[in-house]
Amino acid sequence: MSGPTPTVEERRLSALPSVTARAVAFVGVILGGLAGGLIGHSLVDIQCTGDCDVPTALGLVVGATSAALGMAVVGVLALRAMGEWREIQDRERAGHAP
Repeated sequence: MSGPTPTVEERRLSALPSVTARAVAFVGVILGGLAGGLIGHSLVDIQCTGDCDVPTALGLVVGATSAALGMAVVGVLALRAMGEWREIQDRERAGHAP
């Protein structure tokens, strides 16, 4: 048998964001990579004439990679901001000054 579920005051402090927040950030990175790949492919496809298989593939890969990396940076910054926000709220609930 497991014990009672901990209340908000009793929960263990952790800097790790919630599973939902991490999942949303992951989906954001995937969607950003897909959009970047489409943009990179389209940009090269519009400008290229003739045999363009390699250049369009490179445009797709470079666009997807750069967009996914950019979204990963944004996701990490957002998750850190959420963690700091939670920490400030926990301190205020405990009666400590921010």
